[in-house]
Amino acid sequence: MVEHPLIQKYIEHNAYGRLLSMDFQLIEPGICHYFCNVSPELAATPLAAHGGFVSSILDATLGVGALSLVYSENKVVSTLEMKISFLQPVTLNTSVKCISRCLKRGNSIIFMEAELVNSQNELLATGSGTFKSYDAQKAGY
Repeated sequence: MVEHPLIQKYIEHNAYGRLLSMDFQLIEPGICHYFCNVSPELAATPLAAHGGFVSSILDATLGVGALSLVYSENKVVSTLEMKISFLQPVTLNTSVKCISRCLKRGNSIIFMEAELVNSQNELLATGSGTFKSYDAQKAGY
């Protein structure tokens, strides 16, 4: 885990991530892995998680991947747009991993993509997003 003060503050203030019991690891700039056990509290049906959970973990992974490209400049990111493709149900009581990567970074706009897989490495969903980087003070950091 990166020991940068801005990343530590993000972790400290990310109540939504804690609510969903999601955790992440920064692999390298632009690449983030998010992990979660799909608990029954995330259910939409007796067998599968709600699409809002899938959207949340994809957005989190894309966002932290983008953040990892700019935190050393004392910047944070905000989602401008996001697209999700739901490919298979996310089964309850399983573990999932979401992996981001940067497609292109401009001066203030970052294009990211991510994949959500289960423990058998089956592709469950994909996402892409556009992020705006800006000074961390504007976000209260």
